[in-house]
Amino acid sequence: MTSTLTHLAAGTELVEPVAGGAQLVLAALAGIALIVVLITIVKLHPFLALIFGALTVGMAAGENVSDVLASFSTGFGSTAASVGILIALGAMFAKLLADSGGADEIVDTIVGHASPRALPWAMALVGAIIGLPMFFEIGLVLLMPVIYLVARRSQLSLITVGIPALAGLSAMHGFVPPHPGPVAAISLLNADLGVTLALGVLVAIPTIVVAGPLFGKLAGRWVVLEVPDRFDAADPAAGSTGADSGGGAAAAAGTTTTTATKARPTFGITMFSVLLPVALMMGKALVDIFVEDKSHLIRQTFDILGQPLMALLIAVVVGMFTLGGGAKMSRDQIVKTIESSLPPVAGIILIVAAGGGFKQVLVDTGIGTLLAEWAKGANLSVVLLAWVLAVLIRLATGSATVATITASSLMLGLVEGMSTGEVSLVVLAVGAGSLFFSHVNDAGFWLVKEYFGMTVGQTIKSWSLMETALSVSGLIFVLLLGLVV
Repeated sequence: MTSTLTHLAAGTELVEPVAGGAQLVLAALAGIALIVVLITIVKLHPFLALIFGALTVGMAAGENVSDVLASFSTGFGSTAASVGILIALGAMFAKLLADSGGADEIVDTIVGHASPRALPWAMALVGAIIGLPMFFEIGLVLLMPVIYLVARRSQLSLITVGIPALAGLSAMHGFVPPHPGPVAAISLLNADLGVTLALGVLVAIPTIVVAGPLFGKLAGRWVVLEVPDRFDAADPAAGSTGADSGGGAAAAAGTTTTTATKARPTFGITMFSVLLPVALMMGKALVDIFVEDKSHLIRQTFDILGQPLMALLIAVVVGMFTLGGGAKMSRDQIVKTIESSLPPVAGIILIVAAGGGFKQVLVDTGIGTLLAEWAKGANLSVVLLAWVLAVLIRLATGSATVATITASSLMLGLVEGMSTGEVSLVVLAVGAGSLFFSHVNDAGFWLVKEYFGMTVGQTIKSWSLMETALSVSGLIFVLLLGLVV
């Protein structure tokens, strides 16, 4: 990969800066600083923090309030249209997967066929598969009873078993659409979703190996824990099997339609349902590469089916029959599942859309043009800069999504003229940076701490360092991919 901006197309039109370089840089820093303070100290919702941050950037750059509001509204609307729909459809599918028992079927099938030595690797695989369609928090709550059960029965450390599962969940959250962060970055940087999805999976697999089973083995020696008894009801003492965890996992996830004794979709049907949208989106990317004739029937077919919105819509509709039907759910139960999936993600959609508004304000001030020129003159790696920016914002705000949105916004001018694959690698670098060192200002930090029953110090030595390993190894694998992309 050409890692510098020396190849930036001379004819590329960038927004003319509205003020001097120093003023624009200070305006951007002031806006980002305000967002950090409002989220971390004032505890204001990120949606409002991003609005105030956008106003600060625009006014500090010398624009009038009306123009700033117009820019914000434009960015908010376009982002909500492109990203919000995908997040909503992804939430619907994830809820179907959980309520039908499909997630439990994946867990039980993979873990049930693993030897004690292979269990950490099996847990990493489970975390990655469950994490593909589900948000991190939902996947964690769903998997915790299984982590307890596997650790108790295998006599392995809770950390040795749990860290690989967390690595699988977190890597999918940072690298692979349709999670909000990657989807937002793809939208903001105008990256190709299919190409980014394919490259994201290539980066996620070795990253999970490094930060999951390998790091988990070390962390299990540093942090020794007793398995909590929070879900003992899901682990009957007499003659129980791995399938017993299904009811506990479903209950932990807040679902009501699945228990260990009720029907579930089969493993094959479940995997087909989970991988269907992935196959459609990746198929479009491959067809675009190998079928150059845009009038060809295959090209036209995948241009429709492989669109993210269509692929996820198909997955939801198919899931109603394969997952809902496989679990013998009634029509009313399926409808209730779909309806209940949307309220929990409403806030996420608003945050991501507000991030799009913040991005548009940054773009319209011309700060992206200045950063592009600076990076070009400094001969700086765009991928490395994207990672560093995301790391700094992640450390400051604790939010992977806010870090992804803000860093992507700042990178917009720098990706002009880059190839499709190179832009996708920038997206993945931002995703890697957004995972760096989760600590006390991150809600995920406290969620992991409480579920594992750890102290703050133990959480830092296990979870926080695992996130750092994910971030750094992710960057390394992105840079290695850049040598051939």
